[in-house]
Amino acid sequence: MQIPLLVLSLILAAVFAALAVPKVTGQSQMRERMAHLAVSVGLTKAIGTLEGAAAIGLIVGLFWAPAGIAAAVGLTLQMIGATVYHLRAKDPMAVASMPLVFGLASAALAVLHLLNG
Repeated sequence: MQIPLLVLSLILAAVFAALAVPKVTGQSQMRERMAHLAVSVGLTKAIGTLEGAAAIGLIVGLFWAPAGIAAAVGLTLQMIGATVYHLRAKDPMAVASMPLVFGLASAALAVLHLLNG
């Protein structure tokens, strides 16, 4: 069970690190996307900071499981919230379902950590 845990941790860490940077740095395209969801600049930066911390937590979790579990659970909750925001903005289902997919992957990672003991 080590290989799936390693692969999923690295993929999610890379994805969320890549999403965190434009949110924290305030890149214009990200500001526009978040404004569409009615998310303020301050909240966007906070979300980006949490995503960056979670990416670090996922990597640390490879060596210390509680950090990986906490990061995975946090991302799961954040992705549930993101899905709600996309549905509220009446985004197409293909767009609204993406955070749900990443939330399910994060939840699966938390379960893998727990099963791995």
